[in-house]
Amino acid sequence: MYKYRFFLATIAAVMTLSGCSDDAAKVSLGLFTTKDVVVSAQQDPIVTGVTCHISHVEADFDFSDPSDMSIACRQTGAITAQQMQQVDLSKDGEIVFKTSKSILFKSLKVRRIYDTKARTLLYLSYSTKETSGSHHHALSTVPLYNTQAWEWATRTE
Repeated sequence: MYKYRFFLATIAAVMTLSGCSDDAAKVSLGLFTTKDVVVSAQQDPIVTGVTCHISHVEADFDFSDPSDMSIACRQTGAITAQQMQQVDLSKDGEIVFKTSKSILFKSLKVRRIYDTKARTLLYLSYSTKETSGSHHHALSTVPLYNTQAWEWATRTE
C-alpha cells in the first residue's frame, strides 16, 4: 500500500512540475505516453510587432523528438518602416528562431522571408532532418497592409 501511495505522489509531483515552463501551452498526448504537444510563443527579434506560436511534439525520454510542427504568426504590435529596413530581403530570408529537437543535430527552425510583391512577411518553420522521406514544414504569413510599414513596403517594389 505504501509503494502505491508513493507511486501516485511521484506521478502527481511530475505532472505538477511539467506545468512549470515558459511555454504558452503544453498538452499531454495521453496518460501512458511521455509525449506532449508544446506551444511556444516567440516574438520576432527584429519585427517586434509579430508573435509566432509554434507547436511541436516533445518526447521527454526519446533521443529525438518527432519532426511535425505547426506555426501561426500574427501582428501583435506595431510593424514599422525602421524594423523592416533591418529585415533580410533576400529570397531565402533569415533564421529568426531555432530549437534543438535531438542530440543528433536535428532542429526546428523558423525563417522570416519577405515577399516584396505581396508586401507580406512569410514565416516558414521546418525540420532540418528528413523523416519518413520528407522534411516537415509549415508556413504562416503576416501582411504589412494597415501597418506603419505599409508606405515603406509600397516604395520597395
